[in-house]
Amino acid sequence: MNRMRLDKFLSDMQIGTRSTVKDLIKKGQVSVNDTLVKNPGFQVDTEQDLVTCMGNPITYQRLYYYMLHKPGGVVTATRDHHASTVMALLPDASGKHLAPVGRLDKDTEGLLLITNDGELAHNLLSPNRHVEKTYYAECRGTLTADAVTLLENGVEIGDETPTRPAKVNVLTQSADFYAMELTITEGRYHQVKRMVQAVGGSVTYLKRLSMGTLSLDENLPKGSYRALTEQEIAGLKTR
Repeated sequence: MNRMRLDKFLSDMQIGTRSTVKDLIKKGQVSVNDTLVKNPGFQVDTEQDLVTCMGNPITYQRLYYYMLHKPGGVVTATRDHHASTVMALLPDASGKHLAPVGRLDKDTEGLLLITNDGELAHNLLSPNRHVEKTYYAECRGTLTADAVTLLENGVEIGDETPTRPAKVNVLTQSADFYAMELTITEGRYHQVKRMVQAVGGSVTYLKRLSMGTLSLDENLPKGSYRALTEQEIAGLKTR
């Protein structure tokens, strides 16, 4: 049983501010289990009670999960004094204390998970979990067989230890350009760019395709977001 004040229940569900929902309650616009309630402090069971506001049933939801197709040019942060953030792309998303899981560089595009589930975020980002993240990278340079072996075995990028072994899938290659999918299990600063630089190349375009069991929805336009499905949420939690 999880009890809370009726006004907090409604404000958490973004029906309005605490003062707004208190006014609705006092005006007789809210019922609990088909009984009119005019006391904002009335205790409701968020799991059992049926709360109706202005004729609409309100289901309590504490945790929210969104997939964002991050475009380039926005910062992965909840707020920034100098640049637009990814959170500005979710102006109507329900849920309090939403935040991006991990960080994509300003010019990097692709999959970004937005949630207020702190436990899941911790598990996905924990170095001990080795969660796979796959990127599509377009690069200047030549990717030799020796370079692929270095990436797959772990490469020195200037940190105390080499990177963990990666998976490399070369998609196209010419004399001075190549495209590949690179799967890593860490989240070091500018890691993909530094790995490519360590084998003599430079990244010109980078896009994250997946994180753990979650893959970027191909039908989701750049700059758009959608709620995760129950199956997608379960997949992230059961790995």
